[in-house]
Amino acid sequence: MNSPLAELIRPETIDEMVGQEHLFGKDTVFRKMISKNHIPNMIFYGPPGVGKTTVANILAKRTDMLLYKLNGTTASLDDIKKVIEDSKSIFASKGVLLYLDEIQYFNKKQQQSLLEYVEKGLITLIASTTENPYFYIYPALISRCSVFEFKAITSEEIEKGLRRVVDIKDIKIEDDAIKYLAVTANGDMRKAINNLEFLYNAIGNKKTITKAQADEVVPKANISYDRGEDRHFDNLSAFMKSLRGSDPDAAIFYLAKMLEAGDIVAVSRRLLCSVNEDVGLAYPQLIPIVKACVDSALQLGLPEARLPLSNATILIATAPKSNSAYLAYEKAANDINMGKGINVPRALQNTHFDGDDASKKGQHYKYPHDYPNHYVEQQYLPDDLKDAKYYVFGKNKIEQANKEYWDKIKKK
Repeated sequence: MNSPLAELIRPETIDEMVGQEHLFGKDTVFRKMISKNHIPNMIFYGPPGVGKTTVANILAKRTDMLLYKLNGTTASLDDIKKVIEDSKSIFASKGVLLYLDEIQYFNKKQQQSLLEYVEKGLITLIASTTENPYFYIYPALISRCSVFEFKAITSEEIEKGLRRVVDIKDIKIEDDAIKYLAVTANGDMRKAINNLEFLYNAIGNKKTITKAQADEVVPKANISYDRGEDRHFDNLSAFMKSLRGSDPDAAIFYLAKMLEAGDIVAVSRRLLCSVNEDVGLAYPQLIPIVKACVDSALQLGLPEARLPLSNATILIATAPKSNSAYLAYEKAANDINMGKGINVPRALQNTHFDGDDASKKGQHYKYPHDYPNHYVEQQYLPDDLKDAKYYVFGKNKIEQANKEYWDKIKKK
């Protein structure tokens, strides 16, 4: 095997692809589009090893277009211009298909130049990226392209692809070993094939690859969790929403996924945020408890940090929820941003001097502790907001108890 195994057995038709049923399944729009050999400008978005480059190859072959491949990490505008020049040759009579991998590494100027060629129809562009295109690609370029998301491939689909490779190359391998390679690939078909190739070259084509040997090469699941990529933020988002949604099983799963990748800091920040935003006044005693768990985790480090962070995760997920404080702040902030409440009431100001123009001398602040139950009614909000209501008691035991107390004191 001189060429990489992944290249030798790369699918040549859509039917040979594994995964991406939402794109390649029967009667899907994508499938109907390519069946008519009509290839628009497209952006493929998704993790590595899920078939983006393979699909570009298949589309170029179906249409007899002249295919050029460039990578955004190394290509320049001169490379693009060379492709444009070649598009005028006799060999490009069916058009030029430019496959630009990792387009997110093209700066704005490069993407604007690319846009010019796309608009003039000099090339058909298929760009791929592992990042969210709406964050990294020039909006005008996106507007000229159809965006398709490629998803991580399931272990069952990867297993199917591996069995195809094994049959083609007549590789001897135990069934359990194939299943193990599929599971540990973590959605990346290329990674699974590369691991299979390594084992094949190490063991030789005369012997059967065993599960134990596969375990030596891939001792544990390769966690697809790059802190600089979208999947990092996807996992953090899923973790936070599972905490808010009171699902301890999902929350502990995402916690484990992030901690197995060694990400203590981001997890700790999310826990501190969630306990304040989502639990809040429904169980305020939990805030210092979670803070103590986070402090312990940061002092312990991994693997012991898993213990206090697991405690904090399950406590938050199973605790009563209230976002009343958050909502109150948002309402107040909105009034501030609307320019309201500029002048603080005279009774609350930090000055005791009355100007000559003051119609009413004296600050007239009422000290609440001088009154029964340490409460006295007076105006605290600015005049233009004196009737504003920001905080609404949550419908949980603690906030309702507070409401009952203050209704009694304020005689409501």
